Amino acid sequence: MLFRQFVDDDLGCASYLIGDESSGEALVVDPAYAVEQYLEAAEDEGMRIVSVLETHTHADHVSGHGRLALDHGVQVSIHPAAQPQFDFVPLDDGDEIAVGSVGIRVIHTPGHRPEHCAFAVSDCERADEPWLTLTGDSLFVGDAARPDLAVEAAEGARELYRSLQRLLELPDGVEVHPGHVAGSLCGAGMTSKPSSTIGYERRFNRAFAHQDEDQFVSESIRAGVRPPNMERIVELNRGAFLGSPDPIQPMNGEKSGVTLDVRSAEDFASGHAKGALSVPVEGGGFATKAAFVLPEGERVIVHARDDRQVECAVRGLRSVGIFELSGYLVGPPAQERLAVVALDELERLLGGEEVQVLDVREPHERDQGYIPGSRNIPYRLVREWADDLQGGKPVVTICSSGSRAVVAASVLTALGIDARPVIHGGVEDWTGRGGDTVSFRRCGS
Repeated sequence: MLFRQFVDDDLGCASYLIGDESSGEALVVDPAYAVEQYLEAAEDEGMRIVSVLETHTHADHVSGHGRLALDHGVQVSIHPAAQPQFDFVPLDDGDEIAVGSVGIRVIHTPGHRPEHCAFAVSDCERADEPWLTLTGDSLFVGDAARPDLAVEAAEGARELYRSLQRLLELPDGVEVHPGHVAGSLCGAGMTSKPSSTIGYERRFNRAFAHQDEDQFVSESIRAGVRPPNMERIVELNRGAFLGSPDPIQPMNGEKSGVTLDVRSAEDFASGHAKGALSVPVEGGGFATKAAFVLPEGERVIVHARDDRQVECAVRGLRSVGIFELSGYLVGPPAQERLAVVALDELERLLGGEEVQVLDVREPHERDQGYIPGSRNIPYRLVREWADDLQGGKPVVTICSSGSRAVVAASVLTALGIDARPVIHGGVEDWTGRGGDTVSFRRCGS
């Protein structure tokens, strides 16, 4: 039996290649849009991909099932509750799927979405009992999925609770391979560990610490950050098969669209195209950050340091449904520069009350400690508050490390606001050097 996990470190998404060496057939579970990785792995093993199994309709990344279906004749299977608009093989609770000597049992596990299914996998040459289970977006390592992205949160939480109890019926030794690891917006408490076991999760997963269904529901319906482009991504994944994209071309001539500068924050500050937005591709969460801050409906020009950065950026943008790419630039245009602020300079500026400090972290991060007098607007929302910031004091953006601060400052600068980021360090470093901070404790926390 061939079993291989693929993790998109940028999005925290996991997908799987399962095959039988004797039959030479394989299937992919929850494929990313970048399907080359599965095709290359299958070819290396002398196998042919014949099927795709989707645990559900994904809301945070574009699936590659359309590319595999259109370009390679692969059939796609999903639960009918997904209401797909493409030709599919329906999955139902208890269905048995065979790939050579590999057996896969479908377990309908609604909650995250109504169609959600998990897959219990057996190596039938060894035993009929399941060896592992692919839990998709139901059970994670250390956490459970959020129930508020497809249905009313309390309804989803009740279904999810019952689905998790079904997964607990599996033996303790069964491995758990989830659809997400840390870095995804689909669960707050998951770890970066790529797998676990039913027994370990039974003992230590916080989702199983609740006494009953009502307590689980109460703890599960707290609102979190919704994935960017969510509605668009769901429609892409539910709609007619999406094929392979045209290659992105170098820009030669008039530029049409917003420039997304994917170079480092230092490179961006030293010189960038007029009105460009900065989202470094080599920083964590590139695709998610880009999807949050790019203006909806505008075409995108990728500005990178080299061809490798172009390739990484384009792959990330397409993974979150951004396909309107005008072309790319490689090189260091210096039409504009971005002034940056060091922490010692920030102390001086605050002493003279010369700036407005904008803490662009998420509220739960800010609550742990923030600079007195600073204002909290998460980086993903600064565009919405731009009018409120116009005409006031110069803005200094700060986060935990500098990555989100430069993103926010680039958005504000493109809108005509005098904004400067702290790019080397953040609030924790400010505290470590003796700077004043206060914390905030929310009711019930």
